[in-house]
Amino acid sequence: MKKCMYGLACLVLATSELSAAEFVDITSKVPNIRTEIRYFTTDNFVGTKIDGYLAPKCLLSEAAAQATAKAQFALNEFGLGLKVFDCYRPQMAVDHFVRWAKVLDDTKNKAKYYPDVPKSELFKRGYIAARSGHSRGSTLDVTLVDLTTGKELDMGSGWDYFSKVSWPSHQGINASQRANRMLLANVMKSAGFKGLTEEWWHFTLIDEPYNDVYFTLPVE
Repeated sequence: MKKCMYGLACLVLATSELSAAEFVDITSKVPNIRTEIRYFTTDNFVGTKIDGYLAPKCLLSEAAAQATAKAQFALNEFGLGLKVFDCYRPQMAVDHFVRWAKVLDDTKNKAKYYPDVPKSELFKRGYIAARSGHSRGSTLDVTLVDLTTGKELDMGSGWDYFSKVSWPSHQGINASQRANRMLLANVMKSAGFKGLTEEWWHFTLIDEPYNDVYFTLPVE
């Protein structure tokens, strides 16, 4: 493990510094979890398959995977479960986002993911950044599903929807949608995760093992 001096975050450029064995596929820990890795497809805010996603897998640190399993098992008692959209995100994928954000006329998926935000303001408003906590391997984007039907519960907005509507505290959605967000947040918190004030779907393990390193290992 590369050590960082003076409390600064490190960017790991050598993939050999973390073996694939240190990140685990969440489906090996939680067999009935649902996955829909959107960055492996064109159904995402960029509109193309994202660099670094060589397989539609949810990879996490061992500690984050175990905590996710704890959340899943708690939900299973009520016929519910988790569905993940993104987990470990290599730095090369974040770099892809940055390059895309500079091409202002490429807005093919704007209507679905950022209809009310000018693409020129995605950086300014914080929707895109040069670093992501996902690249540390203990953050995941997740929603709730009915285990019998596989249908997602209504959370009041879609995943990666760039709007204040996606804030967990947003009041402009109905009571059922707010309750679903609260249930997800409470279950993840009980399992050892913390949420994000701008995204109802985003959770990071509180005691993440690699809290100062941004990995480049591809998802494969």
